[in-house]
Amino acid sequence: MNGAFSNFIRSNLRNSMQITLKRLSAPRKDGHQIHLFSDKSTLSEKLFSRAEWAYIQQELKADKKFIAVNQYSRMLYLQQTDGSEKSLPARLENARKAGSTFFTRCQASKHETVTLNGEVDAAIALAFAEGFALSSYQFLKYRSNRKKEEYTVKTLQIYVKGLTDKDIQRQNILNEAVFKARDLVNEPQSFLNATEFSRQFQKMGKEAGFSVKVLNKTAIRQLKMGGLLAVNLGSPQPPTFSIMEWKPKNAVNKKPYVLVGKGVVYDTGGMSLKPTPNSMDYMKCDMGGGATVAGTIYALAKAKVPVHVIALVPSTDNRPDGDAYVPGDVITMMSGKTVEVLNTDAEGRLILADALHYAKRYSPTLVMEFSTLTGAAAAAIGPQGIVCMGDVDEATRRRLHECGNTVHERLAEFPFWEDYDDLIKSDIADLKNVGGPSAGAITAGRFLKQFVDYPYMHFDIAAPAFSKSNDSYRGKNGTGTGVRLMFEFFRQITE
Repeated sequence: MNGAFSNFIRSNLRNSMQITLKRLSAPRKDGHQIHLFSDKSTLSEKLFSRAEWAYIQQELKADKKFIAVNQYSRMLYLQQTDGSEKSLPARLENARKAGSTFFTRCQASKHETVTLNGEVDAAIALAFAEGFALSSYQFLKYRSNRKKEEYTVKTLQIYVKGLTDKDIQRQNILNEAVFKARDLVNEPQSFLNATEFSRQFQKMGKEAGFSVKVLNKTAIRQLKMGGLLAVNLGSPQPPTFSIMEWKPKNAVNKKPYVLVGKGVVYDTGGMSLKPTPNSMDYMKCDMGGGATVAGTIYALAKAKVPVHVIALVPSTDNRPDGDAYVPGDVITMMSGKTVEVLNTDAEGRLILADALHYAKRYSPTLVMEFSTLTGAAAAAIGPQGIVCMGDVDEATRRRLHECGNTVHERLAEFPFWEDYDDLIKSDIADLKNVGGPSAGAITAGRFLKQFVDYPYMHFDIAAPAFSKSNDSYRGKNGTGTGVRLMFEFFRQITE
């Protein structure tokens, strides 16, 4: 892309809109309203006119869960206490989906401010608000009539007992972080090459207060990152290696947590070209892991969560060219291990292996790596969850699963047995970069395992990172998957 035009795009257009959540100290009965209640007896007659109250009672007798009172006031009955009570994670997810549904209804009414009055648990109300707000995401940067297309609703003001200003502030920050991750995934490669990807990290660092160091191609060569350099051989654009760090003085951990994210800004498959044209249509999303870890550290820093976290993102695109690496090549990784390349479309594990080896210098407490790595993971469980595997202790494993259930970014853990290492042994090098027709997601994870000497978890977000159809509050296109999971994980650790 022409540099001057790229700068114009960057400086003059905002990508997305965001609803702001605000806490009320008392219920409001004017304007456009949503009422949440968990029990019929808790609903206050004072909020409605006599005619409205009579109509509400009639609808409640008919066991209606949604009651449209008039053009300004709507209600939702979230049942929590009957004999078929669901688990808290299920009720939270139902609330988020209800919030998404109500956003659509409120958007149709063209009100800028919506009031949420609730007689429900604060956690349920906040989940409803989260689903409502996350549904407001739009990526309009490249739309010529974007002003006409912008959503009307701008503010959701909330009155619910037990909800604090800190809860609201934290949720606003998290929503913003998810939107930033979505923005990165939705950007085309014509704008978001590896250099621009790193530039966006620097911009996020200035906004949130974390440090960012970007290594250029010369520094990458000096580090002998053979995987990243090999994948970049076919690209006209140089690679980058971004190091983001949030280190507050009151951090609860002595050794850092390290997040690693795959940053392939576009993937053609390289010389092992992807088999069909439409399999490349969405490959701008192959940097979804990098977007996840950047969004996470942005949220942690802006919310001033007392945890020391480092995020590493190796970035390049993967293209065929006269200089590109080819099947049969042997490359030497930063660790010194040699890898026989049998498929240049298995490039993500090559750049991640260098980043995982680099992470050793921090003697980390735990390394968690996010990548849109394999079609095998997507085929195995679809977009309903995240494939994960690793060798962490049982307490950490349990916490990760609990956090995944809480935010509904659920984890499907695959076996991580050493037996699978036999499938990635090479005849002429230490390793080969593909394992064969079976257990593709696992052999990819076991390949990465060869470059770590610390507690490690691998999250394959190939399916949920990008949605080709609208999915409630996750929306369409980039979803920001993983940001909410990691924020909840670190929130639990520190609180």
